Amino acid sequence: MASQGSRLAVVAALVANSCIAVAKFAAAAITGSAAMLAEGIHSVADSSNQGMLLWGMAVSRRHGGSIHPFGRGKEVYFWSFMVAVMLFVGGAVFSVQHGINALRHPHEVENFVISVSVLAGALVFECFPFAIAIKEFNRARGSRSVWRSVRETKDAALLVVLFEDSAAVAGLVAALAGVVASEVTGDPTWDALASILIGVLLAVVAFFLAFETKGLLIGEAAGRRDRATIRARVLAHHNVEQVGRLLTMHMGPEEILVNLDVELVDGLSGQEVHQTIEEVEEAVRSAIPAAKNIFVETKAGT
Repeated sequence: MASQGSRLAVVAALVANSCIAVAKFAAAAITGSAAMLAEGIHSVADSSNQGMLLWGMAVSRRHGGSIHPFGRGKEVYFWSFMVAVMLFVGGAVFSVQHGINALRHPHEVENFVISVSVLAGALVFECFPFAIAIKEFNRARGSRSVWRSVRETKDAALLVVLFEDSAAVAGLVAALAGVVASEVTGDPTWDALASILIGVLLAVVAFFLAFETKGLLIGEAAGRRDRATIRARVLAHHNVEQVGRLLTMHMGPEEILVNLDVELVDGLSGQEVHQTIEEVEEAVRSAIPAAKNIFVETKAGT
């Protein structure tokens, strides 16, 4: 299941984007700005996406029962992938199409002060959930580099919110620049180009998120640090001679499936083998709390 920090970031983004969307659509109706309308659609798409993420988080905590014996943790990965799809279809495609239409049929941006005020206010307001997402991401990544953390994170919800908020801030800057440039030059082309730029930005973010969440849906192993910790804890047991094959898979952000082969010392009784397996599983769980399902296959040493 996703962490509380991820849920806080998603809720903060949902509240912010819902409020901002209303303001943007009102301003778009008054000013006729293509970039403003694109930003309004962007905020609606973001709000819908965060709603899907919250649903995925809630469902991922449910017990799987006999139909889903390993739980439903991957629900959050599925809904994160759907967010990427919606971000592309509902945000990128519409923004680019609207920008192209605005280029073909230029329309002067009206009420410049209203446009700038709404966009500037939205930019300030958007910075709050963005700051929360960055804080939670930094807390989760620890001492790892940003790029490595982005590529290795298993918390898809936090990754989606982080990149959505990044795109939202960048999109607002682009929209603001387009409106200002159109006002200064008297050429509405800049506003239309800003809408296209916003669409391209959303497309890039959508493709990246789709690529990352696809890997999680297919099944990704635990991180190198976790795998090394598992091996070390198992080898620390006095009845274990060596660890053979170690297979892991994230069934959710905080749920790992572990399957490992261990070679035990000679001369152990059946009861001692059983006790060793239980102790090995407990050692792994104490070191990696996310290891919910552990399967140990044993053989005697040669």
